[in-house]
Amino acid sequence: MTAAGLDWSMGSRAEVLVDWRTAAETGRRLAGAGPPTTAEERERLRADLAELVPRAEALVAAFTGLTLDGSRSRPWVMSRGTWVEANLGGLRRLLEPLARRLVPEGASRSPLRRKALGAQIGGLLGYVSRKVLGQYDAFLPPDDEGLVYFVGPNLIETERRFGLPSRDFRLWIALHEVTHRLQFGATPWLRGYLKGRIDEYLATVQVDPRELLEQLRRAVEELRRGVPPGVHGIMLLLTPEQRELFRSMQALMSLLEGHASWVMNEVGRAEIRDVARLRRSLRRRREAGGAERALQRAIGFDQKVRQYDVGEAFVRRVAEALGRDGLRRVFERPEHLPTLEEIGRPERWISRVVGP
Repeated sequence: MTAAGLDWSMGSRAEVLVDWRTAAETGRRLAGAGPPTTAEERERLRADLAELVPRAEALVAAFTGLTLDGSRSRPWVMSRGTWVEANLGGLRRLLEPLARRLVPEGASRSPLRRKALGAQIGGLLGYVSRKVLGQYDAFLPPDDEGLVYFVGPNLIETERRFGLPSRDFRLWIALHEVTHRLQFGATPWLRGYLKGRIDEYLATVQVDPRELLEQLRRAVEELRRGVPPGVHGIMLLLTPEQRELFRSMQALMSLLEGHASWVMNEVGRAEIRDVARLRRSLRRRREAGGAERALQRAIGFDQKVRQYDVGEAFVRRVAEALGRDGLRRVFERPEHLPTLEEIGRPERWISRVVGP
């Protein structure tokens, strides 16, 4: 699939906000092709993942007790450019309610502003496409349910750089992404809950210049008084309501990422020869310095990495205290989801949900 073959003018209201074709072109250009690979290497990767993803699903289901009633997980090995396009499609679907609220039917926006926003979005996804190894998109259309993304050039590049055993590394990454698929597939309310949080946040977004100036004034005033605990970076520009929504989404993503990391490592120890080596290699790959580190902080990429560590520590502590059956209580109902404070203090979550 290529951007040239996609219809970026599907008649949606989000088309008025962003030039999606510019976003796709910019993203592909910044993503690059990745390392040169042979047809044999690419075919081997596809064959391996076609075998390893169903195996990973069975292992994760047996370990966690999370099971699916729908179709089995299946891999889509894609290029960096195709990953950019797939995520642009998802972003467009998420932005549609916001666009319908902000853009009157039949209205138009400045082509220059649409292109500028498209270039910014494409540039961000182009950069991230160089880093991501796999992904499960919780908001895929029903016909695509079960698809798990793997960025082929990045997997091969990582294996070469650190001299990793290919099948072990591919199974390890598959364990992480399939865990995400089971989190949503085995928890009927989770997808709607996350979508609801996103929609609530988008409903608070304003384009009124007076409101934007008020948000900026409030941020400056808070900096003068001393930034409140837990408020930093982009959160300074958010309203109190937006901050609460942002924190609840941060907590949920820390839980999901931490749970997937814990599962991939615990299951991996039984199925893979040297998980510790794979973990060290992935940490080294995530390291950035100088200008790139500043960029990662600016776009929140460093917070994404921190979500893995903090969330995994929470999950491990709960599993040690309550066992795997007790850990599943986090997925029983929305009220059992940990807050951001509880992610950092697992004993508070245990006390609230289970009791002293």
